[in-house]
Amino acid sequence: MGRSASVGFVLFDGFEVLDVFGPLELLGQVSDRFEIQLIGPVAGPVTSAQGPQVIADRAYADAPPCDIVLVPGGPGTRRLVDDERFLAWLRGWASKAKYVTSVCTGSGVLAAAGLLDGYGATSNKRAFGWASSQGPGVDWIPKARWVEDRNRWTSSGVSAGMDMALALIAHLHSEELALQTADAVEYEWHRDPNWDPFAAKNGLAPD
Repeated sequence: MGRSASVGFVLFDGFEVLDVFGPLELLGQVSDRFEIQLIGPVAGPVTSAQGPQVIADRAYADAPPCDIVLVPGGPGTRRLVDDERFLAWLRGWASKAKYVTSVCTGSGVLAAAGLLDGYGATSNKRAFGWASSQGPGVDWIPKARWVEDRNRWTSSGVSAGMDMALALIAHLHSEELALQTADAVEYEWHRDPNWDPFAAKNGLAPD
């Protein structure tokens, strides 16, 4: 993408803070390349899983098309997968994006919306059974830090979203820029998408 890419983070009550603000911090470090918007049920406060509220810039109904969509995880995802109105909106809005991404159990929401059918994907290892049950048409990959399958990028639990965000920066721009961004926030980037000790810890892969 030669111009700056618009990134829409989908907020909902009970979203996981780091799922959003880990990737947002990294993309925001290169703000000349990425334009970030927070999209919520309404424009205004949205309550996180940790308690503090975050202000959404736009409501779902008014969300502009975005180049990159990111759906976080958190306990609020359990409700969203049964919310047909929300899933219909997400399906229509996200399908227009160049990249559809998720962190943690956000992949379960994408799967419930049918946005991962025919794609490989991963999710939080502690909630892998639940997430994978949302999409029987998805090739669920239990051992992966993140999975890139064409324009669908899904990451494992919470902090893995930061590694995926850096990989996306490298994919869209350069590995040098991604490394500079990681260094700027003193973050040690796990650059191997197959690095995943948490799969074994949660009984999803051999030690």
